[in-house]
Amino acid sequence: MKKLLFSACVAVAVTGVASAQNTQVTIHADKAGAKINKEIYGQFSEHLGSCIYGGLWVGEDSQIPNINGYRKDVFEALKALKIPVLRWPGGCFADDYHWMDGIGPKEQRPSLRNNNWGGTIEDNSFGTHEFLNLCEMLGCEPYISGNVGSGTVKEMAQWVEYMTSDGDTPMARLRRQNGRDKAWHVKYFGIGNEAWGCGGNMSPEYYSDEFRKFNTYLRDQGDNHLYRIASGASDYDYDWTKVLMDKIGPRMQGISLHYYTCTGWNGPKGSAINFDNDQYYWALGKCLEIEEVIKKHKAIMDEKDPKGRVGLLVDEWGTWWDEEPGTIPGHLYQQNALRDAFVAALSLNVFHKYTDRVKMTNIAQVVNVLQSMILTDQEGTGHMVLTPTYHVFEMYTPFQEATYLPIDLETETIAVSKAYFKEKEGARDAGYRPCPLLSASAAKTQDGSIVFAVTNVSLDKDKTIDINIEGFKAKSVSGRILTSKKADDFNDFQHPVVVTPKDYKDAKLNKGVLTLKVPAKSIIVLNIK
Repeated sequence: MKKLLFSACVAVAVTGVASAQNTQVTIHADKAGAKINKEIYGQFSEHLGSCIYGGLWVGEDSQIPNINGYRKDVFEALKALKIPVLRWPGGCFADDYHWMDGIGPKEQRPSLRNNNWGGTIEDNSFGTHEFLNLCEMLGCEPYISGNVGSGTVKEMAQWVEYMTSDGDTPMARLRRQNGRDKAWHVKYFGIGNEAWGCGGNMSPEYYSDEFRKFNTYLRDQGDNHLYRIASGASDYDYDWTKVLMDKIGPRMQGISLHYYTCTGWNGPKGSAINFDNDQYYWALGKCLEIEEVIKKHKAIMDEKDPKGRVGLLVDEWGTWWDEEPGTIPGHLYQQNALRDAFVAALSLNVFHKYTDRVKMTNIAQVVNVLQSMILTDQEGTGHMVLTPTYHVFEMYTPFQEATYLPIDLETETIAVSKAYFKEKEGARDAGYRPCPLLSASAAKTQDGSIVFAVTNVSLDKDKTIDINIEGFKAKSVSGRILTSKKADDFNDFQHPVVVTPKDYKDAKLNKGVLTLKVPAKSIIVLNIK
């Protein structure tokens, strides 16, 4: 059955049981799947706007409290988030970046114009040492994006040697001269970024040859072994994946994928905090379409690589709205509402399902850019606020390294018109994409308990769900809930806790069945023992 909801752009299809009954959920604890790699919770930092300068880095002489130049409040918030991997220096910036400009005494480092992001002058005070030392302090893996677009094979090979060689080599001696004796551990290395666009406007065939050439000279140093990542497709470009799997194949350990919840690349994208009901459901339907995209790229990879040796890395994803009024054009500073938190939760639930192939994802970006974890004051007062998206990532930390458990879930589904923004998305997006009102994910943690997350994206319908857990006897349950009065609620420097987690107290255990009240516009994460 279908009926119109709000306007011609969306329709409702009801599946499962009648609305008067409780929603039924089954967690199959006896059918464990793949491990959810902690790298699924990866972050992305680019020299873009105030992500690096004023976000991660303020310098040792700043009046803002800092630890060796890193913003103390931001550092502590990221440490609490247990971020597993951090990508740098881009993004599009990576293929304009020449790493030797960012080493040595800061006063001697040359500046450059950031041609991709607003023409800002980059002083290179945050370079290789500053990034890799930050990763060490955070306890996360660095993910370096190398410059293929405007760089040379020699330049990239020397960078790998500089970072990872402990021998008596020219670049290791240069590193020691610059104050770092011991080599860093660098596992993840991207050979180019968006080679189909800002990274060189290449064809997949041409890029494949470039990858093979650059890769030849990226030699592992000592016991440091690079996980080599090819610049993969954007969104729906399945041919790009096919060509790279054919022509690069086992020479790469990973291939990237970029997917943004965005109305298009030309013209207005809509506000992060001022949107109507249609735009709300459209965004959630668009974000969930990443599952179809992953499945199609995965099918190509499964055919070419049946043993699963090449990982799929969604190393850029998230929402992309218009910049906030009054901010610098090209700096991509946007607010972050409860709607963004739903995009994060729904996307993570999808990623959990495909961790046999999806080995890493990196949300864009960590501070002050796009769907960020943290916003810092743009006037220099030193204020910081945690976004609703941060709280989702923090609530979901128990999923890191847990074992995926399949679930059965009944839900109503809104069919969202792809043509709502047809002038931006193009004719290929005719028809409808489904947006389930309920989304959930479950996993068994290393201590034997179950973590269960459920999201109700309905704007007005509370739900009661009954959870049966097969192969597991629940004895206790605790958890937290993230919700707010309106889907466009957000945190700012004057009101930093409008959207923040609270203890969840509406869970009841009765004869092995767990019953939850799930309010409209809410995300709940439970620990079941």
